Amino acid sequence: MTQPTPSALAGLRILDFTRVLAGPSCTMLLADFGAEVIKIEHPQRGDDTREWGPPWLEVGDEQLSAYYLSVNRNKRSVTLNLKTEEGIALAKQLALKCDVLIENFKVGQMATYGLAYEQLQAEHPGLIYCSITGYGQTGPYASRPGYDYVIQAQSGLMAITGPTDGPPYKVGVAISDVIAGLYAANAIQAALHYRHQT
Repeated sequence: MTQPTPSALAGLRILDFTRVLAGPSCTMLLADFGAEVIKIEHPQRGDDTREWGPPWLEVGDEQLSAYYLSVNRNKRSVTLNLKTEEGIALAKQLALKCDVLIENFKVGQMATYGLAYEQLQAEHPGLIYCSITGYGQTGPYASRPGYDYVIQAQSGLMAITGPTDGPPYKVGVAISDVIAGLYAANAIQAALHYRHQT
């Protein structure tokens, strides 16, 4: 995609620790508006969705996942092994040079890497930190993974989808993930505006 000149978020750098859909769709929107997005991927396999298909796109001798490409456009991907001290140190160096960090790991996972908001705030007080979770950071469900179809079921959305008097039906698209990405992108932009004002 060709960026309009000047892009609304030009000069903004985002460190993206997200995968699958909710987080990547958020950072895709921010990248579409001109932000520089640095996506951190697993060193052996990359983002899980690199293997999701069909559909596949043929590029030379390679088959690329259309799903992965659809929500990761306009980003730079790098691999870091967050199970090593070197990988964690590199991730922290990147975080300290970014305006925004976004992640969608299970609650507490970033803290094990030394990359939780509280661990970065002292060195980077202006960092905007966005965590996308299914159930928030606290409460009885905080440790549960937030899969789209589970959120659709628990929210009651499946109960109003499908034939009358029939069983619950999942909405065709992962609507909970898409909406989470939209809300996260809006929240990040609001936080950036607030940071600029203060």
